[in-house]
Amino acid sequence: MKILFDKVGTNKKEFEYHHDTIFIKGSLAKRSHHRVSMEANVSGKLSLDCVRCGDSFSYSLDNNLNFVISDEVVETRDSLDVVEFLDGVIDIEYITQSEIHSIESSYNYCSNCAGALDEDFEVEF
Repeated sequence: MKILFDKVGTNKKEFEYHHDTIFIKGSLAKRSHHRVSMEANVSGKLSLDCVRCGDSFSYSLDNNLNFVISDEVVETRDSLDVVEFLDGVIDIEYITQSEIHSIESSYNYCSNCAGALDEDFEVEF
């Protein structure tokens, strides 16, 4: 789902997007000439691999997203929650995929291993 940067006004523009088992619903509103604020909720289920035992498990996703979207290069250290779309098109699918990849690349533990994090863990291969 792509939305032209210039089509977003100061009034909130609602959107919904589905990707497999992930659902994102939110709004976009222009903050300034080159800035749009995005408030959204991502929900659904992901299949993740436990980093400790390697088993796959289902992860329920329910995260709020608050981003500033810009159509120009942002050189600031004030906020790391800035997404740049230099072509003037806001790509909701890209933002959703980025959030999914961020969750998949973090340290995810299944329910069996999450309770045993304080114990020593050693496996012989």
